[in-house]
This record gives sequence, C-alpha cells and structure tokens, in this order.
Amino acid sequence: MRWLRLLLVVLVGLLAFLQYRLWMGEGGSRSVAALRQQVEQQGRENAGLQQRNDALAAEVEDLKSGEAAVEERARSELGMIKPGETFYRVVESGADAAPDGAAATDPASATPATAPGAAQDDDASGPPPP
Repeated sequence: MRWLRLLLVVLVGLLAFLQYRLWMGEGGSRSVAALRQQVEQQGRENAGLQQRNDALAAEVEDLKSGEAAVEERARSELGMIKPGETFYRVVESGADAAPDGAAATDPASATPATAPGAAQDDDASGPPPP
C-alpha cells in the first residue's frame, strides 16, 4: 500500500511539472501567443510594404513607358518648363508667407512690389537705379 501512495505522489508531481512546462515554460502557451502576435504584426507590416512596392513598380513602369510621367516629374520636382511657356510664381501674402517673421500688412492697403532696379513713379527723390 505504501508504494501505491508513493506512485500516486510521483504521478501528481509529474503532472504538475508537465502542466507548468505547458503553460509557463519555453515553447508553452504564453510564448506561442507572443509569437502569433509577432507574426500578425509582421504580416501587417509586410502588407504595407507590398503596397508601397506595387506603387513604386507602377511608377517605374509609367516612367519607362511614356513621356507624360517624365514631363510631370520634371515640372513638379525640377521646376522645368517647355520652350514658349510662361512661368508664373504665385506668392502668398500674409504672416505665414513672411520669411523673416515680419508682420503682414493688410492686402487692401498694400502697395504692389516692384522688381529691384525698377523705376518707381511716386518716389522721385531717391537715386536713379544703376
């Protein structure tokens, strides 16, 4: 009878050890759940990178196949214009557009700016432009 109790205690101890390894040990349920979460996160990251790669591949194909895309990039990124075209630069007025932090003037009271060296009609007392 004594050996039966000893066998029962050993079996319960073995069961407790195996349960501990299953739930808490390396390769157990917690580490499997953490690995599944990492796999899902990597899958989302891969999907985003795949979309980016597809967009870049489409842009490369577009640049290889037509002149319209090359012309568009030359205009937007390099500021190039075709011969015979007129380039207009739109300058915004206001506090946001002031580069040196100067206060913006009221657009109704603002006077039009002239190019450096241009003659001004209302200021005849200054020296003539070079």
